[in-house]
Amino acid sequence: MVPADLRFTKEHEWVRVEGDEAVVGITEFAAHQLGDVVFVELPAVGRTLAQHATFGVVESVKAVSDLFAPVSGDVVAANDALGGQPELVNSDPYGEGWMLRVKLADAAQVDGLLDAAAYEQLTAEA
Repeated sequence: MVPADLRFTKEHEWVRVEGDEAVVGITEFAAHQLGDVVFVELPAVGRTLAQHATFGVVESVKAVSDLFAPVSGDVVAANDALGGQPELVNSDPYGEGWMLRVKLADAAQVDGLLDAAAYEQLTAEA
């Protein structure tokens, strides 16, 4: 099931808004498609992200994939646990497998992302 409280990109990133920050990760669908995640490269705290620009890389036993910023803003936290436990992206993509916290530059960007129903339709067509 796709969590109803999140917003999604067509590239399979998710966003959960918490105040003026967004928590970012990849979806369960993406994690499943990738297979076992073995490495995650995330940006440093303080880096400014532009919406749709590459912010990192996730490597699995099957592929290496770029990560794309669903929103613009400054990175205020990166999930350091993924350095030693990248498999959290597979086992708990919407919880402990989160990737970034971003201070939103433009909260209206979130409204342009897919809601859960639209994301479920996107993945059903894949």
